[in-house]
Amino acid sequence: MKSIAIFCGSKAGNQPVFVQIAQQVGTFLAQKNMTLVYGGGRSGLMGTVADSALQAGGQVIGVIPTALVDKELAHPNLTELHVVKNMHERKTKMSELSDGFIALPGGAGTLEEIFEQWTWAQLGIHAKPCGFLNVNGFYDPLLEMVERTVATGFTQSRFSNALQVSDNIETLFSLFERYASPEPKWGVTDVVP
Repeated sequence: MKSIAIFCGSKAGNQPVFVQIAQQVGTFLAQKNMTLVYGGGRSGLMGTVADSALQAGGQVIGVIPTALVDKELAHPNLTELHVVKNMHERKTKMSELSDGFIALPGGAGTLEEIFEQWTWAQLGIHAKPCGFLNVNGFYDPLLEMVERTVATGFTQSRFSNALQVSDNIETLFSLFERYASPEPKWGVTDVVP
């Protein structure tokens, strides 16, 4: 893996551990000589993870829609900044640039971004790992909901099992390195008689 997309909040959240984890992630990626791909902002966890990677000598690529350049305060010191037309182009570009996707704590945008990539993996659009850095159990209720979709017959277990989850970035990265993508959707097991 050469690059990882990080989806996370444009706010810092209300627990210091969120900022600490974002700092750890940025530093970790730089130390592993991996390029950070993220939403291009300088505020919140987005700015923290980018600043930490840059301070550790890493490469950071931001992708931000024109309409958010001022609102999310586009980071001025990135290795590369791609300004795109809209959110759809942002997610497509981030997907093209990345070998895997990790969600740190965040809100609706973070959830939407990681779930779109997970959906694309299920459909065979890409075969890249998707994961959650589950800081202080932040994603526990969401992961329970994912399992509910399996229990109620809406998601095949091979897709829920493909989500990589850890509260530690080194462990999560190790899971990514061993990742084997599941058979895409609409295999024999997906067809209802």
